[in-house]
Amino acid sequence: MKEILLSNNVKIPMVGYGSYLSTEKGGKQVILEALEAGYRYIDTASFYYNEDAIGEAISDSGISRNDIFICSKVWPTMFGTKETRESFEQSCEKLRTDYLDMFLLHWPRASVKDEKWFEKAVAAWKVLEELYDEGRVKAIGVSNFLPHHLAPFLEAVRIKPMVDQLELHVGYMQEYTLAFLRKEGIVPQAWSPLGRAKMLGDERILKLSEKYGKSPAQILLNFLIQREIPVIPKASRLDRMKENMNIFDFSLTEEEVSYLSCIPEAGWSGEHPDTFEY
Repeated sequence: MKEILLSNNVKIPMVGYGSYLSTEKGGKQVILEALEAGYRYIDTASFYYNEDAIGEAISDSGISRNDIFICSKVWPTMFGTKETRESFEQSCEKLRTDYLDMFLLHWPRASVKDEKWFEKAVAAWKVLEELYDEGRVKAIGVSNFLPHHLAPFLEAVRIKPMVDQLELHVGYMQEYTLAFLRKEGIVPQAWSPLGRAKMLGDERILKLSEKYGKSPAQILLNFLIQREIPVIPKASRLDRMKENMNIFDFSLTEEEVSYLSCIPEAGWSGEHPDTFEY
């Protein structure tokens, strides 16, 4: 599995398993199948309410904890010196581990009405810095933070985020944000890399799928990988899980990458950090 190097020299797999909603029907069996398919990066969050199932699956898999990269996130209603620490400990307990490979702030805020979101986010981040210093977390970062959230945030913190998880896919590449992250040395990581399946039937993707003999999903994921953006696609079937990992044996041309980068907005989830309401 190809990896990408974070600013603190921690390596993360270019393809991880996104667990949001994946365990609703299959429970821990879905995670066991993901591990069977070869995934060694499992992405979760307290808000997904599946950390118990993931912890049980990893325990039952027989795979060494050291060989699995686990990322979880703290929900913004738990931002605060005491609350964020509690959220971390609860995640560890459910995941049956005493450390996390990566821990993120999930959204800048839970409500647009929260005028104190910045102070809360900084307080939560200071807990992440403490956990990092203690060796309880190997990498720390944010999710759904845009440049106007990050610019003042970076001025207020001691350790810069290593990752920013964002909705990124063909049709929604957030180029201004990507440029900002590159300048700051923060790795962008794509959630919803398939545009919540909305882009799978796009005729432009289907043409490339036919050309390369690859599925539309593989085209979409390969595009992001070529732009050095690690991905965390979701899949509940074993064949789709394997398909999403089998994307390193072909390359799109520079012209095709440029073309896909410039497709007008399509497939957006409708979730935006500045209008998001919990």
